[in-house]
This record gives sequence, structure tokens and C-alpha cells, in this order.
Amino acid sequence: MATITLDPSLGLQISTKTHQEGQIMEEIDGLIRVYKDGHVERTEIIPCVTASLPPELSVSSGDEVIDKVTNVWARFYLPKKCHEKTPLLVYFHGGGFCVGSAAWSCYHEFLAKLSARAGCSIMSVNYQLAPENPLPAAYDDGFKALMWLKQQALSGENEWWSKQCNFSRVFLAGDSAGANIAHNVAIRLGSSQAAALKPLSIKGIILIQPFFGGEGRTHSEKHTVEPPRSTLSLAASDTYWRLSLPAGSNRDHPWCNPLAKGSSQLEELRILIPLLVCVSEMDISRDRNLEFCGALGKAGKKVECVVYKGVGHAFQILNKSQLSQTRTQEMISHIKAFISR
Repeated sequence: MATITLDPSLGLQISTKTHQEGQIMEEIDGLIRVYKDGHVERTEIIPCVTASLPPELSVSSGDEVIDKVTNVWARFYLPKKCHEKTPLLVYFHGGGFCVGSAAWSCYHEFLAKLSARAGCSIMSVNYQLAPENPLPAAYDDGFKALMWLKQQALSGENEWWSKQCNFSRVFLAGDSAGANIAHNVAIRLGSSQAAALKPLSIKGIILIQPFFGGEGRTHSEKHTVEPPRSTLSLAASDTYWRLSLPAGSNRDHPWCNPLAKGSSQLEELRILIPLLVCVSEMDISRDRNLEFCGALGKAGKKVECVVYKGVGHAFQILNKSQLSQTRTQEMISHIKAFISR
């Protein structure tokens, strides 16, 4: 059993509900506890919020159900000050595939700001979580969300959100595990994406601190000390992968390690649309992110890699320091430039 401690300085409310019976098999303290009998507890360390936003932000937000059976849904963000159709980001939240929600207050705040400042509409997908739904469930949900979006675009019903979206300028995006999902959904689309998604057109992929792993350790995994308020340690990373990968898999599974020997993931990413990869200097994932960018370039992909100095994993949603706010604004500016080309 692995136990990882979350930085208590986050100062967020934690649920005290506990499962009274059974042996704990896996735990990330303050986030998730998995018992031998299969029971899973997730603490409410980050509150879930409604879609409401302050008027001064000038962003409209609301929730839409994608699949009633699996309870997959999405939260939309639309900038009010745009007088023409806006690019649409299909966004996947982070959380190691095991925790997180499109309703988490930190994502609600970040994506609302991104929508307002970058002038884009956002569809934030709330997918199924592991270990109850191990991979590829999240990838299936991501692909299903795109197919649902396609049907909405074809219907021409001009829903409150769809009338503002430019379906010919769609971008796959996400942070951490969500970036991993965006990458694997793009692979699933493959070279047939134009026909499969019409009238949607994918114009780019935005990967923020993509969550990858491997059996071998990189220098940043072994030696980087994450800044305060970061939630990702090497032990937490390993626990997430044990909980989310198919039974019997190790961290060199291509879903975890796209650069593992024998993996054909980069060859399968046949679409030549551009990628923006956002890397944090103080992130244990830094070296894997940089190696991934290098491999993409060698494979002939159009990749732009930006490194944000002095900040760690998920700084844009969890850290309110002046440096993190500055770097977050830089990230939003890079995303705005990327989707505006």
C-alpha cells in the first residue's frame, strides 16, 4: 500500500466520512482511499461548484448531459464580449484519472478566465474515474464527447451554447491526466478524423503538463522537489497508474509511456495538426514532457513546447502565488496565440 500526504497548506475542506470495514489497499492522503473490498472514498478537498459566475467576468456557463447511462456531462464556458463565433476547446481535467471534476472550483475559475481572456468557448468534459472505471474508460468518454458534439453541430438547433461555437475550429485540450486523455483521443481519431468528425474540424491539441510515466525513472522524477501546494509526487504518480491502468499492466504500457520500446503511439498520431505542450520547470513530469516533445518533432509533428519557469505541476489551478498568477497569464496568452493562428 502506498500512502502519500497532500500539502495541508491548501487549507480546503476535507470530508471525514470513512469506510468502517476492510483493509486499505491504496491511498493518497487527502484525496483517495481504496479498500480491498473495492470501496472507494474520495475526500472533498476541493469543493464542487455550480456553473454560476460573477457578472464582471463576462462569461456564460452551464452544464449539459452527454450520456445519462454513464453520467458523463460537460460544463460550457462562452465569452459574452465576442460578437462572432469563437474557437471551441474540448477540455479534460486532471486528477490522475482517479479524482477531479469539471465542477471543481479550481477548474471552474481557471477555465472561465481562459474563456474570457483567450476569447474561446470551452466544453469541459466530466468523464468517468478510475479505479471503478479503469482506462480506457476515460478515453472512451472523451471520444464519446466528441461524437456527441458532432451530433449537436449537425442538428443545427442553435442551443444556448452551440450558436456561438465555431465547429470548424475545435481544439483538444487538457492538463495532467486530462492532457493524456486529449492525446489518446487524438490517436484514436487517427488519419480518419476529418471524415469521422465532420462538420467538426480539429485544428490543434493543447497539452498542459501531460501526465505520463514509465518503469525507468527520469532525472526530474528522481530529483525534482515540487513547490508547496503541488499535489503530484512520484509516489502519488505511481499510485494513480496502479489504480488506472488495466490489471496486470506496468508503467511501460503505451497509455502511460508513449515512448516505451515497442510503442507505436507516435506513429499512430497520424494527423499533422499542430500541438502546444506546456511544461512546468519544477514538475516531476518535466523530463518526460520534454522527451515527448522531442519525439514528436522527430516524428514530423508540428509541436511548440513552452517551459514555465519556477512553477510546479498544476500551478495554474492550485497555486495562488504572484509567480503562479504571472505564469498562468503567460499560459493563457500562449493558448490564445495558438488558437488564433
